[in-house]
Amino acid sequence: MLWYAWVFLVIAIIAAILGFGGIAAASAGIAKICFVIFLVLFLVSLLAGRRSAV
Repeated sequence: MLWYAWVFLVIAIIAAILGFGGIAAASAGIAKICFVIFLVLFLVSLLAGRRSAV
C-alpha cells in the first residue's frame, strides 16, 4: 500500500508542475486531489505498519 502512496505522490508532483506552470489549468485541481489521496494513503500505511509491529 505504501507503493501506491509513492505513486500518487509522483503523479501529484508532476500534475502540480504542469498545472502551476500554466500549461494546463485542470492539472492544478488534479494535483490537489492526488496530494490528498497521497496523504490519506500515507497515514493509513503508517497506522497499518504500527499495528503489525505491536
